[in-house]
Amino acid sequence: MKEQDFLNIIKRETNSHYIGDDCAYLKELGIVITQDNFVENVHFKREWATPFQIGYKAVTVNISDILASGAEPAYLTIGLSIPNVNNEFIEELYRGIKAGSHGAEIIGGDITGGDKIFISITAIGKTHSRKIASRNHAKNGYVVIASGEFGESAKGLDELKKGLKNTPSINTHLEPKLDIQFSESISTRIKTDYAMMDTSDGLADALFQIAKSSNVKIITTNIEGMFGAEDYKLIAAVPKDFLSSISDYKIIGSVVNFDGSFLQIDNKQYSSYDELALYNHFGDNNE
Repeated sequence: MKEQDFLNIIKRETNSHYIGDDCAYLKELGIVITQDNFVENVHFKREWATPFQIGYKAVTVNISDILASGAEPAYLTIGLSIPNVNNEFIEELYRGIKAGSHGAEIIGGDITGGDKIFISITAIGKTHSRKIASRNHAKNGYVVIASGEFGESAKGLDELKKGLKNTPSINTHLEPKLDIQFSESISTRIKTDYAMMDTSDGLADALFQIAKSSNVKIITTNIEGMFGAEDYKLIAAVPKDFLSSISDYKIIGSVVNFDGSFLQIDNKQYSSYDELALYNHFGDNNE
């Protein structure tokens, strides 16, 4: 089964209109909420990462979703299943979680034993004085902007697989830096609907997801690193006239009306997600 098929079944069977964005926006409560799992030997290996780095990245992937919605990180709950480790491991793990929380307060959670490390984090963001994004808000005439480079994390993962340690790319992979200012500057100043998403599954993935959700086409060039993953950078589709309100961005694409394909990279058209040949959590990635 492919991940997108899995998600489509969940959406159909739950009939929930909240499913689809990086966070669920509970407007009546003034919050956004997201949840991610971080699993040993799936998302990380203990021989590659310190306890601090495991905790840091486990929470960072959640905070990135909060930022992708345009909200302010506020609260966290930590669910932890862990084998028998010493006190120092737990201390370093939670130091990493605290460092990666970006101001969000840990308010609870659960602890159980297990045969490997499994971390499940729920993050809540505040929406006061912010315009919340959605993947389906990209419109014809918008431009797509970003604030960082892509591909460094994927490079770091390749280096880890080769047995390297402590390179700049590996540090980026294990301790990703988030676009906090980019998120805040857009969400606190923009007045119109806009789309924003993180590149946790790669820039190409984020561009396609926004375009398909909005039923538009995004035109871009073959940007270095765009088919890598785990960059945790943000991209946003915003009106051109909004650009004068912000700084520290670069234009990486344009939004036009849907014409049968959702994404154009140089001269290549993509009408199906499978054509991107990105990583699949539930199947053979060499297919």
